[in-house]
Amino acid sequence: MLLFPFAPAAVAALSLAYLGGPSPQPGSSFHLSERAYGGQVSEASLTCDPAGGSHLDSAKACAVIQGANGDFQRLPTRHQLCSALYAPVDVVVAGFWRGTPVSFQATYANKCSANAESSGVFGF
Repeated sequence: MLLFPFAPAAVAALSLAYLGGPSPQPGSSFHLSERAYGGQVSEASLTCDPAGGSHLDSAKACAVIQGANGDFQRLPTRHQLCSALYAPVDVVVAGFWRGTPVSFQATYANKCSANAESSGVFGF
């Protein structure tokens, strides 16, 4: 009479899961929003590892964020010519970088400056 009808591989897998076997690295995901002068709001989602979401260039944005180790205050500036027109843009970021909560907000002189000063992260 068979007491345990499970295959040995299934028993081993269940045992590892119960014992807290290897777990995947926590993901990274963000909700990005911009409020332009005049009230227009733009939003994008961004996931990393793997890159995805509604951001126009999620792979590049994730690479930039990874270079700053998830710290939006340390995003590098891309050299790009922008107009001196003052049309302030407020950006807000909320999400997680590898399981750690992240929040960031800043005001840039205009949409071009927001894009340049974040190396494209805010170019959505």
